[in-house]
Amino acid sequence: MEEVTKVGIADWKLCKAPNKITTIGLGSCVGIVIYSATSDYCGLLHILLPSSKDIKNNANRAKFADTGLEDLIGALEQQGMRRSTMRAKIAGGAAMFQFSTKTEIGSIGDRNIQAVKDTLAGYNIPIVSEDTGKDYGRTIVFDSVTKDLMIYSAGKTEKRI
Repeated sequence: MEEVTKVGIADWKLCKAPNKITTIGLGSCVGIVIYSATSDYCGLLHILLPSSKDIKNNANRAKFADTGLEDLIGALEQQGMRRSTMRAKIAGGAAMFQFSTKTEIGSIGDRNIQAVKDTLAGYNIPIVSEDTGKDYGRTIVFDSVTKDLMIYSAGKTEKRI
């Protein structure tokens, strides 16, 4: 019987087929799923901020794109996944609040998306699909068997990427 692994904000977890993995509350946060066609494992990271270098109290490494991805990729490698086979799907990074000027707070979603893309590029992990930006929140569910990422948003049609 399949189970659903729940990932909280500023957290990551691994999942093994045939189970699914999910996170809710992706506003300006970004959810990153890393998987491989050659592995039963996948992982999901729910980041809150782009870089651990910008914050003094950065004890929770999963809060940030740079350190959270480093830890998630390392955990998947420990399960035998080769980096050369890793692929990513990402969602989130919304502009949840409209400001008259582009402020640090107003652009956090964009900054999170760019940090995730830059970090994954540094690891040579391609992003095969994404549902990012816009002005609404998301809940995502990744199926470790089909490798489909389902995206649910209030008032929107569900998406499969």
